[in-house]
Amino acid sequence: MNNGKNLKAVAYGEVLWDVFGTEKKIGGAPLNVALRMKTLGCEVAMISCVGNDNDGKAIIDEVKSLGLETSTITTSQDFPTGLVNVTLNERGSATYEINYPSAWDKIALNEVAKKTVEQADVLIYGSLVCRDNVSRNTLEELLLTNVYKVFDVNLRKPHYSYEILNQLMQSANFIKFNDEELLEIAAAMHSPFESLEENMNFIVEKTKAEAICVTRGKHGALLFWKDKIYENEGYPIKVADTVGAGDSFLAALVTSLLNDKEPQNAIDFACAVGALVAEAPGANPKIDLSEIEMLMTM
Repeated sequence: MNNGKNLKAVAYGEVLWDVFGTEKKIGGAPLNVALRMKTLGCEVAMISCVGNDNDGKAIIDEVKSLGLETSTITTSQDFPTGLVNVTLNERGSATYEINYPSAWDKIALNEVAKKTVEQADVLIYGSLVCRDNVSRNTLEELLLTNVYKVFDVNLRKPHYSYEILNQLMQSANFIKFNDEELLEIAAAMHSPFESLEENMNFIVEKTKAEAICVTRGKHGALLFWKDKIYENEGYPIKVADTVGAGDSFLAALVTSLLNDKEPQNAIDFACAVGALVAEAPGANPKIDLSEIEMLMTM
C-alpha cells in the first residue's frame, strides 16, 4: 500500500513489547507510527535502544523484517528491553504499566542517528521517551536539526511534566493530541477556553507549531492546517482494542499531508486507518487500501 512519494521519515523513542496476558506484541508509539508509515510507502528509520537479551534481538529481527532501518537501534549492555503490561477494559481501552528503567530510556546520541535525522524529511517524537535524562538529552540535540518535526504528545502518567511538554511543543511544526491531552495541557497553560477548536487556536498562538490535530476516539478528529480547521466525525466500527490506533492515524495523516494531499481527504483517510486498527487486535494489524477506501465511503 503506497500513499505517495518516497518520504524519508525518522521516528525517535521507545521500542518495546506490549504484554497482553500471555501474549506479546511489538510496540511503542514511535515504532507503531514508523511501521505504519513504512506500509504507506515511506522510507523509515527508527532511533531507539534495546537490551542485550532475547527480547531485544527479537525486536530488531522483526523491525528489520518489516523493512525499517535498524542501524539506528543500539543495544544496551546495562538495561533490559522495554516491556509494557497492557490491561484492556470492556470497551477495549488500554491502560499501561511501563517498566523503568528500560534500554529505550538510555538512547545515547551518536553520529549515525544525527546523520539519519539530517537526511530525513520528517522526525516524529513523543513525550514518554523524555522521562529519563539520557534519552531526553539526545532528543534535544536531534531537535536542533533543520527537519519537519512532529510531536505526538501521547501522555502516560506519571511520566511527564508540563515544563518538558512545553519545550517539546516549542520545537514542533506539527503537534498531535487526543482530546483529553489537549484540554489538560491547555488548562496547565492557563487557557480560558473550553472547546477543542478554541484550545487548538490557543496552542497555535502559544507555540511555534503550524499545524495541530486532535483525535476524539470514535468521534473522529480535528485538524488545524494552514489557518483552517478540518473535521472528520469518525467511522462506525466495533472496537477490538485501541492500542496503536492513534499512532496509525498520525502516520497516515502526516504521510498524506507531506505528500500534499488535500487536508480534508488526509484527515478522512487517517481516521479510516485509525478505525481499522482499533477494529483489529494489537497495534500493527495489516490493512489493505481497499479496506480503507471502503470505510471512507460509508
